[in-house]
Amino acid sequence: MLSIQVEIKTISCTLGAAILLGACAPAEIEQGEPGESASATRTRLLTGEQYTNSIAAVFGDDIANSVLPPIPPMTRTDGLLSSGAAYVGVTSDQISQIQQTATSIAVRVVDEDHRDFLIPCRPEAEDQPDGACAGLFLQASGELLNRQPLGDERLAELVDIANYAAEQTEDFYAGLALALESILISPEFVFIVDEQEADPDRPGYERLTAYSLASRLSFFLWNGPPDAALLAAAESGELLSEAGLAAQVDRMIASSRLTDGMRAFFDDMLGFDEFNSLAKDPNVYPMVTGSTLRDAREQTLRTIIDHVITQDADYRDLFVSRKTFMSPALGVVYGIPTGNGWTTYEFPESSPRIGLLTHISFLAANSHAVRSSPTLRGQALRERFLCQLVPDPPPNVDFSLLEEAEGAVTARERLAVHNTNPSCAGCHLITDPMGLSLENFDGAGRFRETENGAEFDISGELDGVFYTDISGLAAAVRDHPKLPSCLINRLFAYGTGGPVSPRYELATLRWLEGRFEASQYKLTALLRDLALSQAFSAVRTEDSQGKMLPANSESQPFRLADPEFSLPSQR
Repeated sequence: MLSIQVEIKTISCTLGAAILLGACAPAEIEQGEPGESASATRTRLLTGEQYTNSIAAVFGDDIANSVLPPIPPMTRTDGLLSSGAAYVGVTSDQISQIQQTATSIAVRVVDEDHRDFLIPCRPEAEDQPDGACAGLFLQASGELLNRQPLGDERLAELVDIANYAAEQTEDFYAGLALALESILISPEFVFIVDEQEADPDRPGYERLTAYSLASRLSFFLWNGPPDAALLAAAESGELLSEAGLAAQVDRMIASSRLTDGMRAFFDDMLGFDEFNSLAKDPNVYPMVTGSTLRDAREQTLRTIIDHVITQDADYRDLFVSRKTFMSPALGVVYGIPTGNGWTTYEFPESSPRIGLLTHISFLAANSHAVRSSPTLRGQALRERFLCQLVPDPPPNVDFSLLEEAEGAVTARERLAVHNTNPSCAGCHLITDPMGLSLENFDGAGRFRETENGAEFDISGELDGVFYTDISGLAAAVRDHPKLPSCLINRLFAYGTGGPVSPRYELATLRWLEGRFEASQYKLTALLRDLALSQAFSAVRTEDSQGKMLPANSESQPFRLADPEFSLPSQR
């Protein structure tokens, strides 16, 4: 492996660098600011998971897991990290890292441990070029990595690179590695590029090309690249027909890979990337270790996937269900004896644990290192589940009132003193009532009866719904009218690769709300309706006066999966 890497280093710098600079060109394109109404076509960087999944799909898990994905950090945009992929920049250092990772992957693919089962042919002589064998490998792997056929010109270019490098190094596999590296640093692999074409069924409108639609579907539902069947449907044109699209969407939803896709979505929606840097003070919470926090994240994801995919149950019931999964590390914090590994568990009716809001993942992540935080918990509830943005505190806030509240023994009393500041009270009124209702759980998520000897008042109110206990809060969230619409908003943004534009997509979102309600709030039905909707594959374009046209025409706003279902009235 090392000898090949050394041999191709010089050629990689002269040939590969030029390709790499071209590969990163899309990152220089001005994408506009998040939230602006722009063309629905986007150029977005693969996320770290998508990069790894793409390598694994073509070359296997061992090669994919041998490198860290060379993807720069993304900014959470409109509630999702994935929406930030359309606005992320790439620095020169990150360009170098992308190339170094590509080199490492390519070298491992052609090494003696992998070449026999990853390369479908053997060269006539290992110390000479073999264009036929190189072309066979590059065409097959290139189509899967680029998510579309290479084309004759591009394939010939790659074979020329492989042949030239093989001549210079007197090593067929060194040449093949360099050609593969050029694919791995190309824009067609590193970026998801939406390409558009005229829609023959709607004069004056445009749609995604078949291969762009295949990628959009695959990264939405599977968080990875299209498989051979989906690419074949794109190549034949079947994917652009209503029947062909429905057949592929149904196949993808029935696939076990849907679990991977929805785990990635909910991990993003719930802000679980924060667990990568989350820590608790070991003097205050010695029972909370890194393993505990990893398991807390996993517990919630397992619970969600089991509920909405395996059981195909009402999404809203996640907030009142007592069914979950338990591990030994979590059992210590929950105070529950457990066996080895993950087991199913259901909290009894008498337990204060009910729904996602009482999971350690929510309680511990939205607390400070040494204590709980009603404000952080209330803000997380609003922003992540109801899509209601809570403004940042003003820069001149005096937090000393909170820390020095004389005679205050509970968080409710401390916050009451703090909120005498008019500039704070407005926002705290929309976060603290719900957060205070969760004060029976400390900063680690453990249940407690009192704080500093004082009993808790956990009564509260959520947008006009009053309750007296945790079960009441759970029911208020479950029945909140914004809960389903927030999920739809996030799914639409996640699936189409960028923030929702209410100006153009409001009618689509309302239609999906009606469909979601009619399906009894089943996620799989919502995924199908979204993927089959005309808005998912259509493209906003400009008319002759330069005005933006919506993706849906007024005469035929949606491609209906069920023609008997009518568009709900505009509210």
